Amino acid sequence: MKRIFAVILSALFAVVFAACASPARAETAGAFQPRLDPDTSCEITVIGSYSNFEALEAEFDRFNEIYPHVELTYLKPDDYNNLLGMVLESSNAPQIFFSFPWMYGNEEYLTVFEHMENLADPQLGLDLECIRSNLLQYDAEGQVLTVPVFARNYGMLVNQDLFEKEGLEIPTTWSALLAVCEAFQSKGYPSPMMGYSADPSSCLMSILVYPEVVAALADRPEALQAANGMDPAAGEYMRPGLEAMMQLIGSGYISLDQCAQISDNYTQVILRFFEGDVPMMICTADTVSGTGKRESQSEAFSRNPFVYSFHPIPLSEEGGYFIDSPSVEFSVNKTCDNLDMANEFMRFLITRDELNSMASVKRLITPTKDLSFSAVFEPFGLVPAERVLCPETIGITDALFVQVRNAAYQVGTGAASIDEAVSQYGSLK
Repeated sequence: MKRIFAVILSALFAVVFAACASPARAETAGAFQPRLDPDTSCEITVIGSYSNFEALEAEFDRFNEIYPHVELTYLKPDDYNNLLGMVLESSNAPQIFFSFPWMYGNEEYLTVFEHMENLADPQLGLDLECIRSNLLQYDAEGQVLTVPVFARNYGMLVNQDLFEKEGLEIPTTWSALLAVCEAFQSKGYPSPMMGYSADPSSCLMSILVYPEVVAALADRPEALQAANGMDPAAGEYMRPGLEAMMQLIGSGYISLDQCAQISDNYTQVILRFFEGDVPMMICTADTVSGTGKRESQSEAFSRNPFVYSFHPIPLSEEGGYFIDSPSVEFSVNKTCDNLDMANEFMRFLITRDELNSMASVKRLITPTKDLSFSAVFEPFGLVPAERVLCPETIGITDALFVQVRNAAYQVGTGAASIDEAVSQYGSLK
């Protein structure tokens, strides 16, 4: 009887223990596990160039559920890019700050890089594996000093309802793009493709041409060296993209007269697209980020909402490219106060779920390997791996981009012929 009672009692304890322990295990499985005392009290400041950053502030709130006594603040200093080095040297230096790909190799930011912590240090525990590998930039010592929190690319906003209404498929090849443009034009659409065209710094012309140039240089190290060195001979790598662009403009599929009515490459591009009569609007993912907030600001969209998404622009029969670049990156100031808690927040933030959540709120492209959570950006998740290119990894310099941008704008607006732009590569202004 004693043995029977002991067996029954053991079984009862096992059931009770399982009932009590299972929910706890279920709650903590895969969840963030704090490494510091949850009662720690301190202040963490993040600075950047955004005027507001609600998506990050939502992360602050979630982090405070774990560390309720940590005060997290986001600030935008005046003249951020020019004064960042001075801010990091100040007595009130921030713990975390925005960094950008164009800072690499720029002597003006040597002081900034001296403050950057190696975020690839395994002791920090950041989940860098969740980030698309081509977005991570390693220095000569194998350090990761900047971690992307958003990515950017180039493409076109597509009014899916218009395609459905006219019985057309969203194009994935060059011939299909020409065919749908011709079909829309024949149905009375004055400019099947549109975009901002008033300034070279963010015009539709560079959005069309730049991906083709990146692809042309990706597997040609000697050509890349020549292009980065401003060798005029490298201008030939712009020719195919320029020719495709001019075919679209020359055929009337892009009406520059219509595009000239768009006064900026952000709000006005979005509001024009929301009028509902533009099948394809050429823009960057940064512009797409503003669509969510502006749906309610557009009377036309409020009256007649439609489904839209962001797609690669197919300028070849193989399709379009996913030019995958970091948009905003975070760095940690290794000389700051409360460094342990700053690293703890970064360990919390740099995960698939948190980065995807922030990208969803901001409506920017997540840097993680999972693009399927966003219906707007999901088409880029379907681009074959061989057509996903990161200019920073390839070695494209900002000076190279400026030459392509200026060439595209001058050719697109008729200020130069294709031959002139190609021959003047390296000196285009």
